[in-house]
Amino acid sequence: MARYIGPVCRQCRREGVKLYLKGDRCYSDKCAFSKRGYAPGQHGQGRKKVSEYGIQLREKQKARRAYGILERQFRAYFDKADRQKGITGENLLVLLERRLDNVVYRLGFGSSRNQSRQLVRHGHFTVNGRRVNIPSYQIKAGDVIQVHESSKESPIMKEVAEGIGSKTVPAWLELSAADLSGKVVRYPNREEIDIPIQEHLIVELYSR
Repeated sequence: MARYIGPVCRQCRREGVKLYLKGDRCYSDKCAFSKRGYAPGQHGQGRKKVSEYGIQLREKQKARRAYGILERQFRAYFDKADRQKGITGENLLVLLERRLDNVVYRLGFGSSRNQSRQLVRHGHFTVNGRRVNIPSYQIKAGDVIQVHESSKESPIMKEVAEGIGSKTVPAWLELSAADLSGKVVRYPNREEIDIPIQEHLIVELYSR
């Protein structure tokens, strides 16, 4: 499947907000957004009047890029959220948070969602004892995510194990540093999703 493989820092600059796509680098002085907090390209610093549609589009692109999802897949998430009871925008964000790669990231096993997605694809994690290598796998309340036994000796997982004890996880997750596992206690509520997204603008965009 096609996926963006260019410089990810350009995506943060284009959206005008830090999306933390490069993990620890985003917190350092090397962050490109901190150095050049304007849109990329020769006209990036020019003033532009943005239409209502443009504002809605940017919000949708921001959500897509934060979670690393292509347009067709993102639309499928929206349609599913729209069919569920409750507020469509909040349903959408909860569905995105329930992706396995995102849960791995939230538990601190990956420094970014991109790295977490790669770790999942390489089969480093199990869900309820069964190896799962699908990043978009939807986690349910009560599920236990754990580093596969055969992966615990790999260099990258040894590095994760050394720093996992200092990680702070959201209240809807539980982390067990001793056996490199985590549990989904419940689904997150809107206040616990810290990505700067105005989801009602995405709903307005798709409702046109």
